[in-house]
Amino acid sequence: MKIAIIGAGNLGLAIAKGILHSNGATSMYLTKRNTSAIKEFEKYGNVVVTSDNHEAVKKSDILIFAVQPGHFANILDDVKDLLTENHVVISTITGFSISKIEEIVGADKFIVRSMPNTAISVGNSMTCICSNEPGKKRIELTKGIFNRMGHTMEIPEDLMQAATVICASGIAFWMRLIRATTQGAIQLGFDAKEAQELAMHTCNGAASLLIDSGSHPEEEIDQVTTPRGCTIEGLNEMEHQGLSSSLIRGIVTSFEKINQIKKG
Repeated sequence: MKIAIIGAGNLGLAIAKGILHSNGATSMYLTKRNTSAIKEFEKYGNVVVTSDNHEAVKKSDILIFAVQPGHFANILDDVKDLLTENHVVISTITGFSISKIEEIVGADKFIVRSMPNTAISVGNSMTCICSNEPGKKRIELTKGIFNRMGHTMEIPEDLMQAATVICASGIAFWMRLIRATTQGAIQLGFDAKEAQELAMHTCNGAASLLIDSGSHPEEEIDQVTTPRGCTIEGLNEMEHQGLSSSLIRGIVTSFEKINQIKKG
């Protein structure tokens, strides 16, 4: 695949690393206004670092845009006349709808929106994907790219805002839960480093159990709760204090906020 990443900032470079480390591109163009910080990527041999978006578009088939939202429309307008029937336009820009992209480049183009989260930098992103009608023919290709950096799910575009809360904001929510578990472990006698290690790997193990088994969380909870035991007593106390309801209310509040931002 001939891939160009237009906007090689933190997200763009994370995507680039995931593709390059899995040998997922025959050639890659990375574009940035100041290229000095990303010159090291040329060591891969099949990577060209440039500030020329036109060159990158002409020499590539798959265009992954990872630019700032305020610059996206101008960049699309600048390259739209270079797009051919072979190009796939993949946007990672939050809140920039497919219809807006179509207004600039045309509704006949293969257009896909992807919403990865920051875990893409360690190859473990939950990336949600949607497309316009022509873009449905390139969904599997797009999933193939992002599956190299985690897991993907195709969703309707009207759920992209919700997915941003669950998957992107969700990283912060899970971090806070891990931090709280760490603090609890410190109170029980572990030092800070040990406490965080215990919390991180236990969280990772819990998620892995669900992923590998396909079971419901309550099934796995049943495996570690016994009558009158310490686990069920701790769980019930957390629920009495509003653990689940607080999480749900936080998620809904974030969703309400992101919709206010969109309207603004």
